[in-house]
Amino acid sequence: MEVTTRLTWTDEIHLRNLLGNVSLSLLYKSSAHGDRIEDMVQRCSHQGCTVTMIYVNDNIIVAFMLGNYSNLCENSTELNDSLWFSVQKKNGTTEVETLLLNVAPKISDKQLVGRSLQKDIFLIRLYNNTIYLTEMIAKNLKLDFYGFQKYLECEVFRVEGFKDNLHYAKKIMKAGEHRNRLLAEIRAYKPYADLVSEIRILLVGPVGSGKSSFFNSVKSVFHGHVTCQAIVGSDVTSITEQFNPHKPITPEHSTFITSPSLKDRIHCVAYVLDINSIDNLSSKMLAKFKKVHKEVLSCGIAHVALLTNVSNCSEVLQDNFLNMSRSMTSQSQVTNVNKMLGIPISNILMVGNYASDLELNPVNDILILSALRQMLRAADDFLEDLPLEETGAIVRVLQPHV
Repeated sequence: MEVTTRLTWTDEIHLRNLLGNVSLSLLYKSSAHGDRIEDMVQRCSHQGCTVTMIYVNDNIIVAFMLGNYSNLCENSTELNDSLWFSVQKKNGTTEVETLLLNVAPKISDKQLVGRSLQKDIFLIRLYNNTIYLTEMIAKNLKLDFYGFQKYLECEVFRVEGFKDNLHYAKKIMKAGEHRNRLLAEIRAYKPYADLVSEIRILLVGPVGSGKSSFFNSVKSVFHGHVTCQAIVGSDVTSITEQFNPHKPITPEHSTFITSPSLKDRIHCVAYVLDINSIDNLSSKMLAKFKKVHKEVLSCGIAHVALLTNVSNCSEVLQDNFLNMSRSMTSQSQVTNVNKMLGIPISNILMVGNYASDLELNPVNDILILSALRQMLRAADDFLEDLPLEETGAIVRVLQPHV
């Protein structure tokens, strides 16, 4: 009979994303394979990196990462730092907290123990389904209990596709935390001085540059899974028509606004370019970009450049995720866009859109959210710089051509 995990599909997706799109294979389940520490070690030894799940109740999962189980005997001198997670359901949403413990779990007296300064800071007793956590661990994981607690089940998974080193673990952990901060910041965003209720961002770019993909990627991050609300076109046929040069908008058009108010204006223009095609832009397309940009500048509208299809997002970001690393592979394209349109380096953004991916990645999410935040900040600068007489009624109409 096949042994199945208590881990829900949604919770597994969250954990896999935190670890960098790994795969999980169930090795041990206490209710099916025995409640002795020897049973766990026998099934989990020599399996490489593993994740141990402790189901404290129906809504909370406590998990920690270990090295090879064969190295956990009490007299072993090999250190295996542990990475802890708590996955909790609150108000219909899933919240994940992480904690890196610089202590090596060991097997002692038929229990799994973590000691720091000769003091037990966690232990797991399989024989009576009990977990012990110090207040420090519980606080960092935002759990509502500490000390000894009964659990429902213990499971161990083999982790495949994970770069088994402490630096990578720390980076993934920080990426998840930074992503959550960015997401919360943008969710709480309000336009400058409440001059408008929402920001209007115009995406301008060649066919297949990634305009619809970026829209879908932003929606995916906010939804928590990959979505394709906007249909994506190819390099032959464009799906998105913001402006049709063969049928320009005229005053006779039913949706034409002669004197648009501030809420109807474009507040930020994002020039979208495939980072791999910048050097191959035709003179005709370059002329179109410069024509649009000249009109944007004359209207004083905020603008950024968005370079899509970045192949390795991890190389683009510094380890603190706060700034771009400007790796050599992308520096030349950034410089070209800077010279081509005169856009400041700080406003040339890079993303790896979710075009063919099945799952989200926290590092990709950071680039997508950072790009969106920079667009919002640019739009705020535009609103802040408006003359007082323009905050009530706008008399100039922008009609870009692509």
